[in-house]
Parts: sequence; C-alpha cells; structure tokens
Amino acid sequence: MLPYDDPRWRELKGGYKTPYNPIASLKNLESNGGSEDVWDELWQELHHQGDVGEASYAAVPHLIRIQKERGDLGWNVYAFLSTIEIERHRKSNPPIPPWLESSYNQAWQDLLKVALRHIQTADDPLLVRSLLGAISISKGLVKLGAVISYFNESELLELLDEQMAWSELYR
Repeated sequence: MLPYDDPRWRELKGGYKTPYNPIASLKNLESNGGSEDVWDELWQELHHQGDVGEASYAAVPHLIRIQKERGDLGWNVYAFLSTIEIERHRKSNPPIPPWLESSYNQAWQDLLKVALRHIQTADDPLLVRSLLGAISISKGLVKLGAVISYFNESELLELLDEQMAWSELYR
C-alpha cells in the first residue's frame, strides 16, 4: 500500500489522465466516513468516462482498508471499487504499476471478506447490487460483475427479455 507521505502520489494520474492526489479525500473518508462531496470528487477525479489511472489503482487498497476499519462507507465504496477494477481491463487504461500489484491484489482478497460479511445484513437494493458486483469481481468474474454493477433494473429486464423472454415466461 502506498503510504500517504510517498512522493509518488504527486505524479500519479487519475481518470482525466492528469496528476491527481486523492489523499485529502481518503483522509476525509477515514475520519468522517465521507460526504456526498467527497464521493463526487473521487468518482470524478479517479474515473472519467471509462478512464482510470495509477492514482485510481493506488487508492484501492486504502479504500478497502478504510471500509474494513469503519464499515460504513455504503454502496459507493463497492460500486467505485468495482468500476476501477472493471475499467482497469479497458485496453486504453494503463496496467497496475509493478510496485503496486501485490497490495492491489491483496486488497481485493480483503474486499471479498468484507463484502461477504456486509451482504449478510444489507437490505438496500443499491447496496446489495454493489456488493454482489464487487463479490463477483473479487472472484475473478469481471464480466458478471460488470453486468451487475453497470446495468440498472430496466437494462437488466431488457437483457433478460432479449435472452430469455423474461416478461413472457416469468412472474
């Protein structure tokens, strides 16, 4: 995990392919659980129209650590982490830097444990969907995680109607 005081943070690029340092937002999540403004900033700066960067990847272990410690970051943390991991596979996005690979992969293993505990008590549909997407991705099912994470209820119904005649055959 890249320490907050590591000078590399100043050089890492976010979703706009320009340097972005998310430390202030990460510290805000640590101490306050995050506000809508903090999440808006992270969503905007670390992910933009499918683009992610090294700063996005470096934030992942911290976000999972913070969720593990606090347990109250809600659907945003799971949906955001899923988005970063899904978009990491986009051909136009950079690979994870070698110096970050180990902590990034370990963080996803940790996320699985956290998400499996959290799903037992989750009842908000958006939280459940975000958890299921993250769980799928953490088990290596990135395509399934993308469908769960990215498709809303009407898009899922359209897909099910097209593939399975859902509206005709199921209640």
